[in-house]
Amino acid sequence: MKKTIVVLCGSMKVKQDIIKIKEELEKKNYEVLLPIECMQGLPKEIASRAHFDRIQDKKTDIVLIVNATKNGIKNYIGPNSFAEIAFAFYFKKEIYVLNDYYEPYLDELEGWKVKELHGNLNNL
Repeated sequence: MKKTIVVLCGSMKVKQDIIKIKEELEKKNYEVLLPIECMQGLPKEIASRAHFDRIQDKKTDIVLIVNATKNGIKNYIGPNSFAEIAFAFYFKKEIYVLNDYYEPYLDELEGWKVKELHGNLNNL
């Protein structure tokens, strides 16, 4: 059986949430790729290019945005994660947000058929 490859994206301020999601998905037999260069604090140009390479890779099936609460803002999607969503959309990947839509990007998220998991990984 082919493994489903999931690329996780999200703000580095919720890095621990991203790691927790990775562990939960691996228990469900997903292969999970992290924005490791971002987590290591490499320069943005290097980190972004490496992560975009993961997203566009033909083996990647799903891009999951860990849109946790950040600085009191629910379902937060920052500019870098939004760019990753747009990139994934362009490369025709299945795109999910962990929680609900982030209101400022509602039109794009709906238009690009991004799916909400409502906090439940079983919906993946």
